[in-house]
Amino acid sequence: MSLIKLTIKGISYSQTQSGAYALVLSEMEGTRTLPIIIGAFEAQSIAIALEKEIRPPRPLTHDLFKTFSDRFSITVKQVIIHKLVDGVFYSSLICEREGVEEVIDTRTSDAIALAVRFEAPIFTYENILDKAGIYLKMDEELTIEEDLESDEDEIEFSIEEEEEGEGSYSHLSLKELHEQLNDAVANENYELAAKIRDEISKRS
Repeated sequence: MSLIKLTIKGISYSQTQSGAYALVLSEMEGTRTLPIIIGAFEAQSIAIALEKEIRPPRPLTHDLFKTFSDRFSITVKQVIIHKLVDGVFYSSLICEREGVEEVIDTRTSDAIALAVRFEAPIFTYENILDKAGIYLKMDEELTIEEDLESDEDEIEFSIEEEEEGEGSYSHLSLKELHEQLNDAVANENYELAAKIRDEISKRS
């Protein structure tokens, strides 16, 4: 059975399960998307790995796995979402060390978090997309992207949100914003860091 390559479309807060998130994958050559419910920690880990500007001062669990693998010359070549049973997705890490390939069973959320860090491709099978994939029209796709953008801070950092007035950073210079961004990351206040980053992006 041929493999279908997927890409990460985004992460959205789950409307059906409290405290959970929906990781949305889409096929590279097609219109189907594959939503997968994941936990808050895994959602945060994936979002931080996707965000190039923010780096935690201490490694997360998936960062530690990446460092460990690099140290011992282990490469994650690809991730395969190979089975769906009772709404639960099963995945495998295809790893290689010194020319020897190993297949490791893993939770899909962990597999995706590692795939992002190793820049490894993500695949699934046609029967899984047939069973759980969702066809989207262009206008529906735009709506999902807008929803993901509007929920970005909550998605990425899963920290209780504190209300701040719009434009609260407008009086700060870019230099001051970068200083506050560095302080927020150093203090592991990723939600605040995301807001400051967005303000910097607006001015770029």
